[in-house]
Amino acid sequence: MAGKLSIDLTQDIKRLNIIAKHLVSNKTVGRYKSKFKGKGIEFSQYRQYNASLDDAALIDWKASKRANELLIKEFVEERNMHVFFLIDVSATMISGTTKFLKMEYAAHLAASLYYTILAAGDIAGFALFSDGIVAKQVPSSGKDAFYKLSRALVDINNYGGKYDLGEAIRLTLAFLKQNDVLIIVSDFIGLKPGWEQTVKIAAAKYDTVAIMIRDPNDKIMPTGVGQVVLENPYTGRQLLIQPEKVKVDYERVVRQEEAEIKEKFQKMNVDFLTLTTDEPFINPVISFFRRREG
Repeated sequence: MAGKLSIDLTQDIKRLNIIAKHLVSNKTVGRYKSKFKGKGIEFSQYRQYNASLDDAALIDWKASKRANELLIKEFVEERNMHVFFLIDVSATMISGTTKFLKMEYAAHLAASLYYTILAAGDIAGFALFSDGIVAKQVPSSGKDAFYKLSRALVDINNYGGKYDLGEAIRLTLAFLKQNDVLIIVSDFIGLKPGWEQTVKIAAAKYDTVAIMIRDPNDKIMPTGVGQVVLENPYTGRQLLIQPEKVKVDYERVVRQEEAEIKEKFQKMNVDFLTLTTDEPFINPVISFFRRREG
């Protein structure tokens, strides 16, 4: 393959300015860093409670008892939080039945979040992976960091190949620091046995978020199309099927698989978000960060 994807991030950047203001504002997800287990909010000092200015819910009763006066904690926001994106570019991402292929949808999503994080004054890095790392950038800041991601995402040569989430995470462990934020963007199709153990290690070391991107046809078997040929993107093996005859079983298995993947991630203390390519991601993502804040 050669060339670049037809992904226009220009319009996204215009929207991203609006999203970024929401994500770093006081009224939306203003305590941006507190979404990540509170690691971005650092205790500064105690000060005397002011009844006319302070919320009584902020009173630290234990400290107040020791000091024999009402005290509240003051916090300062840490800067330069490091966020790292692990983005699936394997063969199953090169498919789709909507306006966007899964890889295009993932590219827009990753670019949006990346831009927002940089706009908040933090540091971001990325790795594109299939059965290994095909492109990467250590966490950095500024406009150049965003354009490095953009160039990698639109390069068609980075896409395709087999899938090994465990190996990608193992390679990532080598250059991320304790308590960094790790955001995995993938369809999670083709997970190999033992992947859970690697994710468990990552979740213990990083604040980890998993975002699953699926096409509607990953979930629903279309009907009324006659016989169709399915092909395994990893092996090339083909299978002729009658969709009407397998629809019920197919959709039941998919629902079960998605539920099991979500449950396994959540048991490992990984926040999980599911997105489909037929729906805009902006509102679900903002709602997701609001839930983390809560």
